[in-house]
Amino acid sequence: MTKLKLGRISDAKPVKVTIELPAALHSDLMEYAEVLARETRQEISDPLKLIAPMLARFMNTDRGFAKARRSQSKPQSNSPGL
Repeated sequence: MTKLKLGRISDAKPVKVTIELPAALHSDLMEYAEVLARETRQEISDPLKLIAPMLARFMNTDRGFAKARRSQSKPQSNSPGL
């Protein structure tokens, strides 16, 4: 059994976003949805709903993004002697 990076898809309140995908990427997304449906035994009624969890997974595992996010959240002192 193949281990995919995505698991079961949770329901969450969506924010509407419109994107355009290259045809090859759209085709890959449809194929990914088929494999995911088999792996999780969960019907994927709309493969486009995979985009959000895929994007979230990508950002959550991007070490550079995590480091940048941490450095932005740290308060920086304007006084060099304090």
